Amino acid sequence: MEAIASHYNTVYKISSLTGMWPDLKPQTRALRVALLTVVLLTILLPQLAYQFMCKRDLHCTFQAMTAYLLSFVALLKVYTFQFNTRTIKHLTRHLFYAWEELNTWEEYEIMKSYAMNGKRFCLIYSVYCFAAVIIFTSMSLIPYTLDIVLPLNQSRPILPPYRGYYFVDIRDYFFQIFWHSIVAWEIVIAGLIAHDCLLVTYIEHVCSMFAVTGFHYEHLFHDGKESLEFMISISNSDDTYSKRVALLVRKHREALEYAQLLEDTFTVPFAVQMLMVTIGMSISLLQITQDNSDILEAMRYVFYVVGQLIHLFFLSFEGQRLIDHSLQIRDKMYSSSWYKASMKLQKMIVLVMMKSLHPSFLSAGKIYIFSLQSFTMILQTSMSYFTVLSSFQ
Repeated sequence: MEAIASHYNTVYKISSLTGMWPDLKPQTRALRVALLTVVLLTILLPQLAYQFMCKRDLHCTFQAMTAYLLSFVALLKVYTFQFNTRTIKHLTRHLFYAWEELNTWEEYEIMKSYAMNGKRFCLIYSVYCFAAVIIFTSMSLIPYTLDIVLPLNQSRPILPPYRGYYFVDIRDYFFQIFWHSIVAWEIVIAGLIAHDCLLVTYIEHVCSMFAVTGFHYEHLFHDGKESLEFMISISNSDDTYSKRVALLVRKHREALEYAQLLEDTFTVPFAVQMLMVTIGMSISLLQITQDNSDILEAMRYVFYVVGQLIHLFFLSFEGQRLIDHSLQIRDKMYSSSWYKASMKLQKMIVLVMMKSLHPSFLSAGKIYIFSLQSFTMILQTSMSYFTVLSSFQ
């Protein structure tokens, strides 16, 4: 069991620290989520105050929106898990229960490979997000550095770590605000990482369920030494193969139900996230093209857009994997020696193949389906909003 737990130790640690691991004690989870929320509010309140100070200045309003939209996305990700605790517990416990049902070395290797995929994603994604926050925030130090290296007759304009109003002179309290931004955003990003890592772990798990089922379908009618040790011994009787197919149908149905549970749990939060991300990218593109935007400010908007695209690409890539694995069941069945079965069994196989014609997927509000093909649609939508917003300038 310890060997199995090691496959999920990275996502366990990051989600436990942020209070998202479902099997934490309720008091512990509530305390950690409360602390994360308080830290997030110390960022969000100055951002909203800055928005209030903008009044009717449209350019200032857009600057403020790019800041607090990301904070709202982080807040939504954190509380998606808190409002679906029972479902998340079921999804997480199935990760471990599925290993107990493995009977062959081939099954174990398949499950292990997908668990390691999730672990690698979590490690790479965590390093990327934490580093991105430091780089983005540290860009505000560049004007100070230039004042020391290449001084002018007057100090260069202050570039705040993010758009926020702290009710004090930002030049006098710059470094206090800077270090608060670094620490607070790293904590908030940890919550965002925990959400995405757990989600990817669930997706990789359901992909492994489809892969195991597809492997057995592909080897269902093979002659010689059979790899399905958990089934009845080899026999040419229809009864034996019928029992095998019935068992695989049950495993396939479990995978479909798991995928549907993921879809039902995350589709509404994803819809809100996609709306915020699309608007945020559109505004950022608009800010990049503004004539009065300085180079450093424009560079930060570019980094913001690139970061959002990488985030969406990861989700779209995992959504594409889920679609591909759910559709591969029919290909695996067709690749088997189905023609060796009786006509009765062939009809049963056809019925199972028809069930796998409709892919499992993740969507945002049942409208946007996460896939590589749909990934370009977000770019087009963002460009459309950008064009509309440009017309008001």
